[in-house]
Amino acid sequence: MWESESDSASAREYGSGFLTSTNHGVKNDGIQRRGHSWYVDTDVPSDFLVQIGEANFHLHKYPLLSRCGKLNRIVYESRDPDLNKIAMDDLPGGAEAFGLAAKFCYGIAVELTAGNISGLRCAAEYLEMTEDFEEGNLIFKAEAFLSYVVLSSWRDSIVVLKSCEKLSPWAENLQIVRRCSESIAWKACANPKGIRWAYTGRHPKVTSPKWNGMKDSSSSPSGNHHQVPHDWWFEDVSILRIDHFVRVITAIKVKGMRFELIGAAIMHYGAKWLPGLISDTTTPGDESSNYSVSNSSSTGGGGGSSWKDRLHMIVAGARDEFSSLQAKDQRMIIESLISIIPPQKDSVSCSFLLRLLNMANMLKAAPALITELEKRVGMQFEQATLADLLIPSYGESETMHDVDLVQRLLEHFLVQEVIENSSPPQLSFSNKDPACNINAKTRVARLVDSYLTEVSRDRNLSLTKFQALAEALPDSARTCDDGLYRAIDSYLKAHPTLSEHERKRLCRIMDCQKLSIDACMHAAQNERLPLRVVVQVLFCEQVKISNALANASLRDDGLEPHYYQPMIMNQKTLLEGTPQSFQEGWAATKKDINGLKFELESMKAKYLELQNDMENLQKQYDKMVKPKQSSAWSSGWRKLSKLTRMSNPENHLDVGPQVPVPAEQNNNIKAHNNNRRWRNSIS
Repeated sequence: MWESESDSASAREYGSGFLTSTNHGVKNDGIQRRGHSWYVDTDVPSDFLVQIGEANFHLHKYPLLSRCGKLNRIVYESRDPDLNKIAMDDLPGGAEAFGLAAKFCYGIAVELTAGNISGLRCAAEYLEMTEDFEEGNLIFKAEAFLSYVVLSSWRDSIVVLKSCEKLSPWAENLQIVRRCSESIAWKACANPKGIRWAYTGRHPKVTSPKWNGMKDSSSSPSGNHHQVPHDWWFEDVSILRIDHFVRVITAIKVKGMRFELIGAAIMHYGAKWLPGLISDTTTPGDESSNYSVSNSSSTGGGGGSSWKDRLHMIVAGARDEFSSLQAKDQRMIIESLISIIPPQKDSVSCSFLLRLLNMANMLKAAPALITELEKRVGMQFEQATLADLLIPSYGESETMHDVDLVQRLLEHFLVQEVIENSSPPQLSFSNKDPACNINAKTRVARLVDSYLTEVSRDRNLSLTKFQALAEALPDSARTCDDGLYRAIDSYLKAHPTLSEHERKRLCRIMDCQKLSIDACMHAAQNERLPLRVVVQVLFCEQVKISNALANASLRDDGLEPHYYQPMIMNQKTLLEGTPQSFQEGWAATKKDINGLKFELESMKAKYLELQNDMENLQKQYDKMVKPKQSSAWSSGWRKLSKLTRMSNPENHLDVGPQVPVPAEQNNNIKAHNNNRRWRNSIS
């Protein structure tokens, strides 16, 4: 899948994992170690000493100089034919890599694995073991093993990239890091249905009954009987050092992977290397649920069991490493993670961003990256929780929590809302309708009110900061001010030394008309509130009852309630409509306030009584206007009443001469006759 036919042939050539040199300058049986020294088993005494750190290699000049350009040049430039000692403490790979290179020079079989190939390749480059000295020298053969064996295998690419951490900058300059990163990226972006190689990960929630973790998938006709999750590569990639992880993620972005998966991989890495960043993740390095499938494309680097042992050792070493990370290393990880987060909204959770921001402030990360992270949080601020917003203050601020940070996040959220509303639909970052914007603002308003309630208990929180954060949201964001009233009451309780002017200034941010009935009842009995605010609350409640009565009367008259204009439209008109004498009178004594509360309760009871009376009257009226069905008996009585009126002499005029009757008297007679007719009709 990952290699051509020619590559497969080359892989078979180097798949045995053994390299030998064709020319044998000195007959030997191998190299033995005695303490910190290595000796060649030969009858010829050694004439050349190579020191690498504390290790001493007692070798011979001819096998080394015939294949190593660096050693040859050092001896030639020294112009000392008797030179028999060289120190090379800066050799990449150390004594282990040089020992393998020395074996190759002596023609001893060298076993190549994914664990030692990177060090051997860097050591060969350092020693300049090129084709100019011998055809098929160590650089050529190490490159062939890297290209045809390592890069075609998922597991070997991971192991080699992990081993490059101690080979900087040689591994970087030799493009080993780049090639391994791109190989990992290609395989990570592959369709999970076609995966055949070994990897570690977590069992999917639903496992097919046909799947057996101990069975070789290559032996089945389909080659894959299990369901591979989309995040199968997270655990393997997370063991890499942060700079190599960034290289892999960057390569994966270029390949076009979905930003949700990239963000999830970043969160997984952060949870593993920054303990406490995400509390609901499993323990890093837990292999209790690991499973593997065979790698049909890899022919080198050992079998499945060696792969498991090797990866377990790598993960165990990584666990020890991140448990002892210093603040500098943690800061580098945080800054790197911030720089590779995908720009799309919801690529990572808002909780992850806030916790990352908390650690960035604590470790004093780069200010530009912190500002960028704050903007990212502002894009998803409606998803935040109160627990994540309670970020401690690490600067010189006297407050316990960083209130200024929350205000900046709120400002970024409002700016983002303006940008989304003003941008065209095709250019908008996230196409949201106005209803979604209103819901987001409402959620943010509730979150800010809860945050104000929590931080108001801090005695060092100034009234200016509290008021600035409370007033940062527009009035339309709050449909109800109960949460804001709760925060104000909590602040007043924690700051009992506030003056009357400061308490009035604090309560000015609350709209009494947006309080619920329960909040109004609590505010009416709250002694911490200024008396003027209590009067406004009671007056607003009285206005609400008056408006409700007026609307009920309009309904009874057959009109729509919305034609009625409320008595008071906003808080400003409420303040203007309250007479100064009325305020001063109520502020003089609490007895009148209690009387007003009693009157309010009486009006509520009267309103309920009137409402019941209206319902009873409506029922009686419906019964009266209901048309009655006529019967033969009733129609007979109506005919009899008509005959009676016709036979009554008072209803007929005399035939005698017409006597003029005054107009006023004539009108009285007509009214009298009409009244009699009405009485006869209902009798």
